[in-house]
Amino acid sequence: MKQSRKAYGKINLGLDVTGKRADGYHIVRMIMQNVDIYDTLTFEENETGEIVLTASSESIPTDDSNLICKVAKQLKEKFNVDKGINIHLEKRIPVAAGMAGGSTDGATTYLALNDIWGLGQSKEELCKLAVSLGADIPYCIMGGTMVAEGIGEELTAIADMPECLIVVAKPAIGVSTGWVYTELDSKPIEKHPNIDGIRNAIENNDLKGMCALIDNVLEHVTASKYEEIGKIEKLLEDNGAIRAFMTGSGPTVFGIFDNEDKARAAYKAVEDSKLAPELFLTKPINPNR
Repeated sequence: MKQSRKAYGKINLGLDVTGKRADGYHIVRMIMQNVDIYDTLTFEENETGEIVLTASSESIPTDDSNLICKVAKQLKEKFNVDKGINIHLEKRIPVAAGMAGGSTDGATTYLALNDIWGLGQSKEELCKLAVSLGADIPYCIMGGTMVAEGIGEELTAIADMPECLIVVAKPAIGVSTGWVYTELDSKPIEKHPNIDGIRNAIENNDLKGMCALIDNVLEHVTASKYEEIGKIEKLLEDNGAIRAFMTGSGPTVFGIFDNEDKARAAYKAVEDSKLAPELFLTKPINPNR
């Protein structure tokens, strides 16, 4: 059996950190949203019993350090699967960008192998297996517009995000998530995002109300070190974005638009600035629809 699947990236419409567990994981409240930027994974069974990963870029590890391999190995061992799997990853989602690029590839591997190997697991059961490998993987398995709590694994589906266009821009910098959270822990959080307010605006299909409340406690850390983030946000808003903000621990920035001409003009402005070599014009998506 051979099949191809899309693995969608995400943005955070709100990201709050409310505490820290004894094991070091941070307790969060987030609103997660898929966007129409995706990797493509192709799966084909083999008779050797081996897990073989190839990728479109030489910079992507294809050994056991890759989450795709970790998921395949976990499922193979847990369910005593004799067959092997050849997996090819066509990478489009920016790497180390705050868009769950690795997690969504892992999530897609859970879904595909559950089907190909006939494991009979529900999405909820897959999420329970997944959380040991990564806190964002359960969201990526479920997809759509979700409130995520706990360490990110407690998920509540809400209404679809209001229709809009989104410019996504990743500057040519790498951000260590560990460093961001260490910096966050070093002083009290002065202002917590209104996650319930963002949710209510989404439920009321109020795009501007949602945009007015978008916030991310990690941005205040990352943007203080990397001025490119603020520069891209200003470019997007000067060219018609209702709001521009950073996703995850960064450095990727997204701008939300209610007008295609403005979105295209903002895309062109960021492109001309050369601040973000990885640049997309996209939209929110619910893969379950």
